[in-house]
Amino acid sequence: MPFLLIPGLNCTARVFAGLTDVLWPFGAVTVANHRGGDSIGAIAADILSAAPSRFALGGFSMGGYIAFEIMRQAPHRVDRLLLLDTSARPDTPEAAENRRRRIALAESGKFELVVEQSFPMAVHPDNQERADVRALHREMALANGAEAYIRQQRAIFARPDARPGLATIAVPTMVIVGEGDLITPPAAAEEMHRAIPGSRLAVIAGAGHMAIAEDPRSVYAAVRQWAELPRT
Repeated sequence: MPFLLIPGLNCTARVFAGLTDVLWPFGAVTVANHRGGDSIGAIAADILSAAPSRFALGGFSMGGYIAFEIMRQAPHRVDRLLLLDTSARPDTPEAAENRRRRIALAESGKFELVVEQSFPMAVHPDNQERADVRALHREMALANGAEAYIRQQRAIFARPDARPGLATIAVPTMVIVGEGDLITPPAAAEEMHRAIPGSRLAVIAGAGHMAIAEDPRSVYAAVRQWAELPRT
């Protein structure tokens, strides 16, 4: 079974670099290009146009929002689902205002400031001095670029509430969240876990929103369990 992984906002394929090695024994791994389209629906359709006929689907953060849309557009093509530090909820008013503010900064030529300001929220408080995680965060964001960032933020802002469709997900599903995730908190992960029939939940201690970079060993162990789940 091929695996299709979708990165998050300000991320490139590098966010899944180690995870590719973990999944490779189970099947070929592709990282989707999530830069096409100006809405979550359009991005999902663009990814589906290049995807295998059937695949195991994983999404990190924004990638999870896109994964939910793929489940709406083509549920028959998804063999299993991985939701990594993401949420089915729409933005709170506070989060929506924060997106508007950062879009305005990026449009005014201050994208590097946006990247710098966003890092503290992206990791567990204990990891804010982690130079390796900070460097990965910055390098991926700059590679993705301001134009893609603005377009993706607007797509996220307008995304639909995915919670009504959670109960219809009928494939093996793993939900992973950093216990200190400040962007898509454990409560959102637990909500998805409770609503998706038969799903599993892994909470990564000492990690935040970038759990995949903060504690890759624990994340990879949970993902391996997901890949080994029997098909329904």
